[in-house]
Amino acid sequence: MLNNELYKDIIENLYDGIYFVDIDRKIIFWNKGAERITGFLETEVMGRHCYDNILNHVDKNGCHLCWDGCPLKATNDDGVTRETSVFLNHKEGYRIPVSVRSVAIMSDEKIIGSIEVFRDDSERSEIMKNLDEFQKLALNDQLTGLPNRRYIETFLSSKINEFMTLGIKFGVAFIDIDKFKNFNDTYGHEAGDEVLKMVANTYKNIVRNTDLIGRWGGEEFIAVFAGVNEENLFELAEKIRIMVEASSVRNGENELKVTISSGATLFEETDTIDSVIERADELLYASKSNGRNKVTVG
Repeated sequence: MLNNELYKDIIENLYDGIYFVDIDRKIIFWNKGAERITGFLETEVMGRHCYDNILNHVDKNGCHLCWDGCPLKATNDDGVTRETSVFLNHKEGYRIPVSVRSVAIMSDEKIIGSIEVFRDDSERSEIMKNLDEFQKLALNDQLTGLPNRRYIETFLSSKINEFMTLGIKFGVAFIDIDKFKNFNDTYGHEAGDEVLKMVANTYKNIVRNTDLIGRWGGEEFIAVFAGVNEENLFELAEKIRIMVEASSVRNGENELKVTISSGATLFEETDTIDSVIERADELLYASKSNGRNKVTVG
């Protein structure tokens, strides 16, 4: 049946599990992918029947399929290709979710056996989990857990699109921890990191679900407030300022406190991401020039 050595070598080394059975469901081929997924070596299964307590497939309800509901058996009987999801039995006794596809092997228009190709679905789940983690790492600041600069810019782009197409207003606040360099010089960078995390957690617990606040870099943060006017913008930025001022970090016997200054502005039709952030930054400078621990809106 496998008289072409080239094809056999290709199938042998595919990542997916593949095995062939004859019309009596005796295993006549077992590739390296099948070894990898199931734990059973070729030498352990060749010549045995697939229902001999090897893979011992069950469905999601735990019903055994080897004699009633087995897609490979059904394909052996009628030649119809089938695809389904089952749980196979690993050599070490635990269950693995797999997607299986059974295809009949024909000779002179007669069914002489079947092929089953199967893929470990748990590996796909792990890949998706890893992708989620990679995305989180790519879009979130590792120290504070807040959205990073890249995420902020993406969020701003979406808000600009909403503003241009739907007329939904939004405001931007540029926030900076007051005299943070002096704080680091006095208490050390480790204490500085704890303050950054404290400030970030304060932000997380205050901003509305429709808003976003992220770390722009260093001790600088950008907040984006959706659906606001100038009065709302001031109230939201002021609330953040007040809550940070009321928070502290324990450092030995001391409670360390910081304050923030911010500049906030509404996005205008002629604005870009750069221009609205630049204007917010200028307003932040005004807050610092007027004594710090202030919000300036313009």
